[in-house]
Amino acid sequence: MEEQEELSRGKVEQVARKLWAYCLKNNFSGYDPYDALNSPLFNRGPWARSRLVRLAATQGLKRLPINIRPILLIPRNQNPKALGIFLKAALRLSSADIIKEDGVTAYLIKRIRELRTEEGNYSGWGYSFPWQTRTILVPRGAPNLVCTVFVADALLDAYDILGSRECLEMARLAVEYISNELFWSDEKSAGFCYPRPGIREHIYNADLLGAALLARMAVMGGNNKYLEQAMAVARYAASGQNEDGSWYYGERPESRWIDNFHSGYNLMALNGLKKYAKTDEFDVVIRKGFDFYCQHFFRRDGAPKYYHDRVYPIDSHCLAQSIITLEALKDLNCRAHGLAVAALGWGLENMWSNKNYFYYQRHRLYTNRIPYMRWTEAWMLLALSELLTRSDSL
Repeated sequence: MEEQEELSRGKVEQVARKLWAYCLKNNFSGYDPYDALNSPLFNRGPWARSRLVRLAATQGLKRLPINIRPILLIPRNQNPKALGIFLKAALRLSSADIIKEDGVTAYLIKRIRELRTEEGNYSGWGYSFPWQTRTILVPRGAPNLVCTVFVADALLDAYDILGSRECLEMARLAVEYISNELFWSDEKSAGFCYPRPGIREHIYNADLLGAALLARMAVMGGNNKYLEQAMAVARYAASGQNEDGSWYYGERPESRWIDNFHSGYNLMALNGLKKYAKTDEFDVVIRKGFDFYCQHFFRRDGAPKYYHDRVYPIDSHCLAQSIITLEALKDLNCRAHGLAVAALGWGLENMWSNKNYFYYQRHRLYTNRIPYMRWTEAWMLLALSELLTRSDSL
């Protein structure tokens, strides 16, 4: 753990500035691990109608350590979810005088507004690529719960810090969409439709992220319906916690894996509910889940594991979410801050490029050095901003 002691605040600020400059230079636009279906070559053949071929193309390109997207004519894109994450990071870093945002937050808000997709009387955000689930093809730009939550949450940050009424109104319309079109309940449970309206399946992180956003808006807008829906969904998702403190990704048998960043989403969302709903109802669930998180998702050298029971691939998205989760909940575990610093120290030694971005993944025998703007760079910038603005001891 010697690297932990050498990781100074000045070093972390320098990395944050370099990463910010890289993202700014590229206009927050880039490739994505899941953007295979953006290839016009792929969409011109009869194979484009095959669900299995679409799945194979997406998973194959995601795993390929050589970037052949230019050959496949896949364009670089701005992803709405990434823009939301960049907005959150920029607001924190500029407030702490670590970066000069020079009007960039206004630009990010403008692009978020322009990339909204109307959905009936509401609006929301989707990914900048079509994506194939087990059962359906989700069109490019089609609003989905998770993407909409992250963007709306960033807009509420902008309202809190900048006082932007436009941001509040965009977030309100998104919350109305989630509350009126995606919320569902029956005699046994409550949840949010994901990835599209009408699809009722419990994906725990999606349900909890939606619940946390509704609870936040309930506090800001005084709408009790939002809070009632949020608590109903959160109670069911909390009941899905395993005895050891972990959560499976989802309730279906084929969704029974336990991974780092979705577990982090669960804990962050429950912590948000605790704050916004002013409740201690989930305290035991949070503590139990965080203890599992700290014990099972890190190697001794600080490297973040992807799954609770195996290390590889070591992924920069997991690295980022690890730092965010550990810093947010560090009061619950005396090891948490040290783990966050150790994880970042390992990441800078093993995942940071001299071209000022973070690599996608390290595998046992090779490293995938492709930079992905949404999956990797946006999340790592947010993680750096969280560590720098939450920590007094870096």
